[in-house]
Amino acid sequence: MNEFEKNVQSKRNDAIDSGVGFIVSFSFFATMFIIATVIKIIGS
Repeated sequence: MNEFEKNVQSKRNDAIDSGVGFIVSFSFFATMFIIATVIKIIGS
């Protein structure tokens, strides 16, 4: 057992962190898509 296994910085589940990261990035790109669609509709 190495020293990193003995001294764990965060004991949270990695799946939760990756899920939060996915949701944040997905919502960012969804917001960009919505803004671009609104601009396209207004411009036409």
